Amino acid sequence: MHKLTFRYAQKSDCALILHFIKELAAYEKMLNEVVATEELLQKWIFDNKKAEVIFACVEGKEVGFALFFHNFSTFLGRSGIYLEDLYVIPEHRNKGYGKALLKKLAQIALERGCGRLEWWCLDWNQPSIDFYLSLGAEPMKDWTVYRIAGDTLKELSQ
Repeated sequence: MHKLTFRYAQKSDCALILHFIKELAAYEKMLNEVVATEELLQKWIFDNKKAEVIFACVEGKEVGFALFFHNFSTFLGRSGIYLEDLYVIPEHRNKGYGKALLKKLAQIALERGCGRLEWWCLDWNQPSIDFYLSLGAEPMKDWTVYRIAGDTLKELSQ
């Protein structure tokens, strides 16, 4: 593995963040669902500070990213880190960079006093599932994710 470094994203990285989001969405067969723009990312990540992004870099080139934010566990009485997206570009996979990104997130979580690091994974994504299990991650089999969005969200708010 080449020397891997990490850096937090800056406002000037919005185009790169969107590029990684779209690559991940294409891999997940969900590219048609991406409505994010550079302007929206700047507003919500940097201006409103609702999420953070770290890049994994090799020789100064970004080879992967993780987008995350804080959530809160009432049972633990403290915040955690929720990993929204983790992506390593295909030609840099199987080199330990994904594991290094998760290790970095674990370090950030502990430095900030967080109680856990969690994420979702698509049921069909067996390579990622196997990878996460190899790290000791536990699937939350007794939980189902629910979502309200779009028109349903608007209707509920009225």
